[in-house]
Amino acid sequence: MNIATINNSIQPQKDKLLQHPLYGKIKTVEDLKHFVEGHVYAVWDFMSLLKALQSKLTCTTVPWLPTGNPQTRYLINEIVLAEETDIDAEGKRMSHFEMYLEAMKSCGADTTAIEHFLKDIVATQNIFVSVKQSSLHEDIKAFLDFTFRVIDRGQPHEIAAAFTFGREDLIPSMFTEILRNFQSNFPETNLDKLIYYFERHIELDGDEHGPMAMKMITELCGDDEQKWKEVEDTAKAALERRIALWNAIEENILKHDLASI
Repeated sequence: MNIATINNSIQPQKDKLLQHPLYGKIKTVEDLKHFVEGHVYAVWDFMSLLKALQSKLTCTTVPWLPTGNPQTRYLINEIVLAEETDIDAEGKRMSHFEMYLEAMKSCGADTTAIEHFLKDIVATQNIFVSVKQSSLHEDIKAFLDFTFRVIDRGQPHEIAAAFTFGREDLIPSMFTEILRNFQSNFPETNLDKLIYYFERHIELDGDEHGPMAMKMITELCGDDEQKWKEVEDTAKAALERRIALWNAIEENILKHDLASI
């Protein structure tokens, strides 16, 4: 098994995600706000997948020791550098999550829920408790629970599968579609920071991080067919959870649209 085999195997889930009706539901500024208020959880937990990989594939403790494969160390550190300390639209260093929060605020979206959620994680010191006791949509809870179950199992190739096939590999096409909707539906609305965020992801993930993540999967699996099978299973599950997240956001948009009639 190899990357091409897995891409072929998960194509039905990728097609379902890329053709999801959610994109066509983002028709007003209010719809956009509801979208980013749901999507922000995927932006946030992506950073946890990233840091879990860095923890597994490099040495993040003292005393330092050469850990793992130098090639995978390089790949994950390169991705961390950009995701955790990129340059925003104004030339300031910040993570992509912080960039997304700034973009949310600039378009009038509410960041209270995600900020409260993060404070609760600090208070409970247990992500699973915080997810369970939150008031999030059940599909968003399931999305987060899946991510952290994969992280908790601690298998680098499975974490990389959720990171790569559920996120990095999809972002260029998926965000291009979202961006196209933004540009056609909100030409007079100030979405500069949000558009910068999307365009930055299209640039980084399409040209750099996507190919890097694929190389990382190949390095981690090598000739181990069991690992390749686990990567395939994790990739499919990650895509199904992402589809369910999109369902939840679409449901929330429709609910608010009906309430405004």
